Amino acid sequence: MTTVYMSLNCSNCSSPLQLPPGANSICCAICHDTTLAADSRSSPPPPALSYSSSGQDDHDHPPHHPSQVVPSGPSPYNHAPPGPPPAVHGTKRAVICGVSYKNTKNELKGSINDVVCMKYLLVNRFNFPESSIIVLTEEETDPYRQPTKSNMRLALSWLVQGCQPGDSLVFHFSGHGSQQKDQNGDELDGYDETLCPTDFETQGMIVDDEINEIIVKPLSHGVKLHAIIDACHSGTVLDLPFLCRMDRNGKYVWEDHRPRSGEWKGTSGGEAISFSSCDDDQTSADTSALSKITSTGAMTYSFILAIERGHATTYGSMLNAMRSTIRDTSIELRGGIITSLISMFLTGQTFSGEITQEPQLTANEPFDVYSKPFSL
Repeated sequence: MTTVYMSLNCSNCSSPLQLPPGANSICCAICHDTTLAADSRSSPPPPALSYSSSGQDDHDHPPHHPSQVVPSGPSPYNHAPPGPPPAVHGTKRAVICGVSYKNTKNELKGSINDVVCMKYLLVNRFNFPESSIIVLTEEETDPYRQPTKSNMRLALSWLVQGCQPGDSLVFHFSGHGSQQKDQNGDELDGYDETLCPTDFETQGMIVDDEINEIIVKPLSHGVKLHAIIDACHSGTVLDLPFLCRMDRNGKYVWEDHRPRSGEWKGTSGGEAISFSSCDDDQTSADTSALSKITSTGAMTYSFILAIERGHATTYGSMLNAMRSTIRDTSIELRGGIITSLISMFLTGQTFSGEITQEPQLTANEPFDVYSKPFSL
């Protein structure tokens, strides 16, 4: 027998909550305010997403799992978390999530390294305050910093909470991605793209529709969001309306991915840009072939390397540099430059085979990728 949870918003900070059956109130893990069942914000909660298997068999990424409702039991939100997210402040903040799926058949070796490197990059190259960065990994001791589906949702809600003109927001994810059959007709290829939290096999995956609803649509004028998604099938995982289709000579056109239904997938006036690991129908590599020292996500490594080599001038130069790094590594798996960021690690694993992924760029509006300056 399944148990149905009631969806509501926190009466103080509007974060999405799930009220266990029989409970009259719930404590928000973000602001610690208690919300009564009849006291939530008047705005309706987002519709519940249905999860279903696509029926495809792919050994390169986790199998598709139907959604399973959380079994009844004590809710973690009935207890104040020992380490709440920092208060929303400043003009720069980020959520960095690395899922390694430890001790499972889906285990990844490079996700934690990706998180460490990305945090270092944001703090030391782009002046993000450490106090404004939430890190979710399985190595965190705080249970609310584990990359579970619930914690990822809460962190993403925090990221855009109270955003104002001038804010620069970053969401970085390193882990498994997948696809499942589209249920609402807003995907041109018939499949939704998904991110896999650590508990995806029991709680389900996070679908692109929900990611768009949480961190894209609320972006107001003057707010800028960058997503760096290092996962399989991640080309349009933010459901942004336009994809930059670039060939190997650097020529590009913007593909229109707006749903035929007319549903709005853009922002509320802000700017959303996503660098993703590969096209929707591709898989991505977790490998030591690029750093020559330790395992990293190929996309995260190429993103950082492009910045360190001085290619972070425009979005077009960034995308070309990232693709060149992966292409060159695929052709020649020896030699190469080791960056100061990656050289902090001393161990790794061997790699054999070809890396075929091609990083993608999507946005809420098309722009000239060779004239628009890149900045976080």
